[in-house]
Amino acid sequence: METMLGSLQLDSTPPNDSISKPTENDTCSPLKKTSGGGPHLSSASSSATLGRHLARRLVEVGISDVFSVPGDFNLTLLDHLIAEPRLTNIGCCNELNAGYAADGYARACGVGACVVTFTVGGLSILNAIAGAYSENLPVICIIGGPNTNDYGTNRILHHTIGLPDFTQELRCFQTVTCYQAVVNNLEDAHEQIYRAISTALKESKPVYISISCSLAGILTQLSQETPSLFLSLLGFLLH
Repeated sequence: METMLGSLQLDSTPPNDSISKPTENDTCSPLKKTSGGGPHLSSASSSATLGRHLARRLVEVGISDVFSVPGDFNLTLLDHLIAEPRLTNIGCCNELNAGYAADGYARACGVGACVVTFTVGGLSILNAIAGAYSENLPVICIIGGPNTNDYGTNRILHHTIGLPDFTQELRCFQTVTCYQAVVNNLEDAHEQIYRAISTALKESKPVYISISCSLAGILTQLSQETPSLFLSLLGFLLH
């Protein structure tokens, strides 16, 4: 289990040979080999908002539907996720439903994703993520996190437990996910997202990605090194 807060750490953990490979069916688009024998990134991926980059990464690993419950901290993120035409947002009546829908999607398609808001949404979805952890299902749990300006201010945010501690949700997810990424700056945002998604597939376990609400709509440039890192971590899936 790893936690990333604003930095990237790589390890040499061997792939989990028991991972469930995506299967071809009518409801999802599993990761496929290209004519060159490996996965590829979209040629249009170099410049986009952070939220749109995340959407494209989800599509590239075979996700065509995300299950969500909107909230104040994830509204901008959801706008940029659904702007990706290959990704469909499926609204759910509550977070637990979204989590179990992503669980079922992962069983059918090999990997699933859900999107909820900070703390009130994260704590609500926790039981479904714990179930996915026990069942060895790669579910990517995406949280719309606090504004970057709120970190370190000791502010008490709405829809939280009333303490100026932004780590409570993270600490809960540390026990039921194999990797946690807290994206609160742009410098390593892409690397954290890539690492989280790759680890979910490699370990066949859920991961936690929190993206600050003030970053989701910012236009970012994808570095040349980042796709190589992503593809190297995903390469084992195609062997």
